[in-house]
Amino acid sequence: MVRRKGFLKHFIAVILGTTVLLEKAPKPVLAVSVHPQNPIPLAPSPVKFLTPRTPKFATSTLFPPSKQPSSDSIQVNLQLVIKLNERRVYVYQNQQVQTSYPIAVGREGWETPVGQYQVIQMITRPTWEHPLTGEIIPPGPDNPLGQRWIGFWTDGKNYIGFHGTPNTETVGQAASHGCIRMFNQDVLALFEMVKIGTPVIVEP
Repeated sequence: MVRRKGFLKHFIAVILGTTVLLEKAPKPVLAVSVHPQNPIPLAPSPVKFLTPRTPKFATSTLFPPSKQPSSDSIQVNLQLVIKLNERRVYVYQNQQVQTSYPIAVGREGWETPVGQYQVIQMITRPTWEHPLTGEIIPPGPDNPLGQRWIGFWTDGKNYIGFHGTPNTETVGQAASHGCIRMFNQDVLALFEMVKIGTPVIVEP
């Protein structure tokens, strides 16, 4: 009986010792492959460097409902489809293409955001304020926004939209900080077609 108890104690001690050793054994560590995040920010964050900050710097006010073009001059069931890879904006009416225009889109790291939006601003002869230096550039041939501004995206402070440009050589390229640059004659024509609320779809 004594020997049996001694054997049991020895057996339990061996088991406990093994348990302790097992608990102290290092746990396997899974290898994790860490990939650094892309340091280049995606739009719409970059638009704060080139787009108009607020409408208050425009020489003309936003189009209120009472001063919008008459319904006869606005095409009904109209929507704009920007195809970034084609560098064009298509004007659809009743799901049929009516016309299209070449555009410049956001360059690498400042890409124009893909999604579904609508026209939220319409400004004639906009004035532009440089967001870093505070320099005010009045309407004219050197204004970075050209003769018209049609905004369709905002975070409440910064804007993305269609506008003319004095840098006509950039139209057809990925050259902007998120906005859609157009030849001035084209943005003038587009301005007459749209109204506040016109759908704007941005596709890759």
